[in-house]
Amino acid sequence: MQINRRNFLKFSAVASSALAFGGLGFNLKPTVAKAELLQLKDAKETTSICCYCSLGCGLIVHTAQSGPNKDRAVNIEGDPDHPINEGSLCAKGASLWQLVENDDRFTKVLYRAPNSDKFEEKTWDWALDQIARRVKDTRDLTFEDKNAMGQVVNRTNGICHTGSAALDTEENWLISSLMRTLGLTYIEHQARI
Repeated sequence: MQINRRNFLKFSAVASSALAFGGLGFNLKPTVAKAELLQLKDAKETTSICCYCSLGCGLIVHTAQSGPNKDRAVNIEGDPDHPINEGSLCAKGASLWQLVENDDRFTKVLYRAPNSDKFEEKTWDWALDQIARRVKDTRDLTFEDKNAMGQVVNRTNGICHTGSAALDTEENWLISSLMRTLGLTYIEHQARI
């Protein structure tokens, strides 16, 4: 074989492709599907919606009904029957299982008192009562019936509300209505898309 520029380029391209794909583990041997390792036969399927953005992609959550993972999510995938995402998920939605089944996830209320350097574990009932009490006290303290010109305003400027991107339009309407009945004027929604 005569070595010229064209043959050298062909040989270099074939050699670099073989090295690149060989290093990635690419081969043409038949493989065995390992889907049975997920053990979804006995799992209960539940439809849900992704919590990351306001798009509302549909999910299928598989929950184990027996074994060591009983009542825990074993798989989360896109719902092919959902009209929004038709089974596809973005990178955040595809990693949703890690959010649901995370041993480091907080399950208790941690409260740090003013001027303290330590957190205390509290109950959910205590936390919700504290939130309700502080909202009521702040509203009563900062509520204005009339402004400086004597106009009726019925508002409080001591509280603001920022909505979640996981809420859909109807939920945002309900929350903004609730916030307006409390007299809030600073209401925002934090949608990411």
